[in-house]
Amino acid sequence: MALLTRDDLYSLEQYAEQRVEMRAAVMQHKKNRQLHIGPHATLYFEDRLTMLYQIQEMLRVERIFEADAIQEELDTYNPLVPDGSNWKATFMIEYTDVEERQQALTQMVGIEQQVWMQVEGFDPVHAIADEDLERSDEEKTSAVHFLRFELTAEMVEAVRTGVDINAGIDHHNYTHSSEPIPRNIRDSLAGDLS
Repeated sequence: MALLTRDDLYSLEQYAEQRVEMRAAVMQHKKNRQLHIGPHATLYFEDRLTMLYQIQEMLRVERIFEADAIQEELDTYNPLVPDGSNWKATFMIEYTDVEERQQALTQMVGIEQQVWMQVEGFDPVHAIADEDLERSDEEKTSAVHFLRFELTAEMVEAVRTGVDINAGIDHHNYTHSSEPIPRNIRDSLAGDLS
C-alpha cells in the first residue's frame, strides 16, 4: 500500500466541500475493520483510507496549511499504513466507567504484547507494539496502543487464498479470542496484503 503524500490531500477548502461524503464513506469502510476481542478490547485496523481521513481531519481542526506542518502530519500517520506484509491497528482498551478503566489498566500491564493474529495453518503472530514511543510502565498500561502484525510471505499467500484468520489476547487478566474473525473483516484485511 503506497504511503500518503501531499498530492493525495485536499486543500482545506476542497476538504470542506468533500467532508460529508468522505466521512460517510470512511465510517462505512471502518465497519469492516473493527474487531472486538472480548468485552473491553478492540482492534481498529488502519489503512491508507483511514489515515487519509485522519490527516484531513487534523489539518482541518488545526487549520494547518503550511508545507512543513502538513509533512509533519504525513510523517506522523504514514507509519500506520500497512506496507503489504503486515496489518496495523490501533488497539483500544475500552470501559465506559472511568474508575473501572483506571483500575483495569493497572491489571493489564503488558497486554499489548499479548495480542495475536493467526492465519489458519500457521503459528500465531504476536503484535509489535508502540514502535513510536512507550505507552506502558510497571504500574499501568495505556488505553491506546499502536500494533503491527508482521506476516511471512507464506501467510500472506494463504490469506489471499481465503483461509480463516483468528485473533486473540492471552494476558493473565484478560484472555479472549475471536476465532475465526468475521468474514467481512477477514476480507478487508486481505486487501492490505500485496
